[in-house]
Amino acid sequence: MGRAPALLRTTRGRVAAIAAQLAAVGLYTAFGGELFGMRTSLDVAVIGFLVIPAVFAFVWLVLPWRDSRWLLPGAFGLVALALLLRALGLETLFDLAKLAALTAIGFWFLSVFEELWWTVLVALIIPWVDAASVWRGPTDYVVSEKPGLFEELAFGFRVPGEDAFAHLGPPDVLFFALFLAGAARFGLRPGWTWIGMTFGLGLTLVITVWADVAGLPALPAISLGFLVPNADLLWHRLRNRDRGGDRRVQSGMDGGGDRP
Repeated sequence: MGRAPALLRTTRGRVAAIAAQLAAVGLYTAFGGELFGMRTSLDVAVIGFLVIPAVFAFVWLVLPWRDSRWLLPGAFGLVALALLLRALGLETLFDLAKLAALTAIGFWFLSVFEELWWTVLVALIIPWVDAASVWRGPTDYVVSEKPGLFEELAFGFRVPGEDAFAHLGPPDVLFFALFLAGAARFGLRPGWTWIGMTFGLGLTLVITVWADVAGLPALPAISLGFLVPNADLLWHRLRNRDRGGDRRVQSGMDGGGDRP
């Protein structure tokens, strides 16, 4: 995706960009209901291809800190901050704190994945788990029977001109952060991964409204957004890994033991 803009090449510049991004998202979340109303198709386009990328720009901006040793205590601190903001009734700041906390948790989870293939395996499995959960599992129960609880836990994208939100569940934000951090950590294409995942989320919203359903699982789009832009790199790594394994086996059969 090219070199980072000059503003983002220093910690101070990056912090300023993060502050500006969070302020913009916060102002839209708080006051977006005062905007003029639009047709549903335009609402969907604005949320799917403007608001969602603007929100997930946060994950991109904090990506250089994905390996910080302060991730876990930072995540606990952000969860505590989110609970405090909720108790004080500061809903917009509560949502922003949830976004930051889930991002930190997603980054931290990647630290337990020692190899790229663990991340790939999760990307292949988790969409099926999510689909089952949304269809007849815990997510379906919470959305149907406990909608208030789901809205408390989920991140809300304000519908322009309305007092309504499109919601994205906590696991979706967490895995977005995990896969983006994985693309950066393992030398894949983080820029295209970010684009693929945000576009996939926007397309999922479009299909949800077009199909007139209560909701669709978002993790399939997020997983594909990670796998598709990196498919050739993943394939080459798999082939090289298999060839390396074949050579090691052959070396052992020839009496070479574990020598390189």
